[in-house]
Amino acid sequence: MTRVSLIDSRSTTLDRAALLTQIHGAFGATPNMFKAVANSPAALKSMWGAFGALGGGVIPAKLGEQIAVAVADRNACDYCLAAHTALGRKAGASAEEMTAAQAGQATDPKTAAALRFALQLVEARGQVSQADVEAVRAAGFNDEEIVEILAHVALNLFTNYVNVAFAVPVDFPAVKLRSAA
Repeated sequence: MTRVSLIDSRSTTLDRAALLTQIHGAFGATPNMFKAVANSPAALKSMWGAFGALGGGVIPAKLGEQIAVAVADRNACDYCLAAHTALGRKAGASAEEMTAAQAGQATDPKTAAALRFALQLVEARGQVSQADVEAVRAAGFNDEEIVEILAHVALNLFTNYVNVAFAVPVDFPAVKLRSAA
């Protein structure tokens, strides 16, 4: 059972309803995570705005979803693991690529470097070294892309914490955490 209310767009304030309607339009449904975050219109605007901004960034959607599943698995977030696995598949990743991403791995060396860097950010709480940044740069990422990798990690920490802290019910097909294997 969720630890905060799940806001229904049909019985809330106009600002919340407007954002939830946008989200519903994007997904074809309103994921429970957004209903939980809608308890704070400011938090919902922040989260939804970050998704929109990063969706228009230079990091391809597939890589963004691979980063998301790596971070979700590391943080034991069942909700985000399920959601981003489904979104990754829609972005063109195979089931095998998404499973490998859970472990921070990929057969493509550039993707593997991005996932390693993303997990270093999580594990070191941002305290990465110059060598860590140089390694992702050497794999072919420029500064714009490196900053976006960090932004994807930060957004996924936000979503992971929401779903774990508030026990948001998963409304995507379940995916098993590696740590639970």
